[in-house]
Amino acid sequence: MEETREISALMTLIDDPDKDVFATVSDRIISYGKLIIPNLEHLWENTPDENVQEKIELLIHRLHYQDLQQDFSEFAKSGSQDLIAGALLVSRYQYPDLVNTSVYQEIEKIRRNIWLELNSYLTALEQINILNRILFTYHKYKGVEISYQHQEEFLLNKVIETKRGNSIINGIVYQVLCQMLDIPVKVIKIPRQYLLAYFDTSYEYFNPQKETTTGIHFYIDPMNGHIYTQKDVDNYFKKISVPENPLFFKPMSNKAIIQFLCEEFSKCFEEASVQYKQTELRSLAGILTSV
Repeated sequence: MEETREISALMTLIDDPDKDVFATVSDRIISYGKLIIPNLEHLWENTPDENVQEKIELLIHRLHYQDLQQDFSEFAKSGSQDLIAGALLVSRYQYPDLVNTSVYQEIEKIRRNIWLELNSYLTALEQINILNRILFTYHKYKGVEISYQHQEEFLLNKVIETKRGNSIINGIVYQVLCQMLDIPVKVIKIPRQYLLAYFDTSYEYFNPQKETTTGIHFYIDPMNGHIYTQKDVDNYFKKISVPENPLFFKPMSNKAIIQFLCEEFSKCFEEASVQYKQTELRSLAGILTSV
């Protein structure tokens, strides 16, 4: 942004020790939007004082966060609510200058590898076996247990880069691939588990009033592609002493999936020095429920 007289004055006042002055200056800088970020970056590079650098970093973060809030709101209002786009919004919280091209290229490469081996004569299980082989064996994607000490395992761009993600982000990649290939697999969230389910798309048409899980052929673990039967899931509910609820077997909406990802990612920031990030991420998740 062009260095006007006001902007020059604001940059000079960033190092003012008076908190009220800094608050006023900060609000005015934020009102310029992200176009003022290059000015702040230039000031940071030419400022030896670490305390002033920290103030500048906080201002840049606030500007990126303000921009991200708007993008979350637009995502929530959009009709399609594309899963890849939603997951990349969460990634942008940590990587505000993220370029999405490589993520889309990698997912398209995997989709094409799977598509080349599919045909209309395959059973549901054969389709999933091909997808599992391509994703987990050929491309060597790996699932890991959810750990709030490993932030990168919640971020789509890092998972695409390292081929290592938890069940939430792996489930997003898996569902996206199935959607691109017209395979009726959706994420469901039963207590303490995050699974994918292969739905019989004709079931609801012939049984529109029936609340049951028989519309699901089988279940898939997004960590490794392992297949579970309905009996396996029934036994799981008995083991944890939780009664089955038809709502557990309903597909999660794309918006709900991104909201859940955002909420779980926020748990990576429990330490006092970064708890503001937890608050901000929960606020972003809240945007998805309020719109």
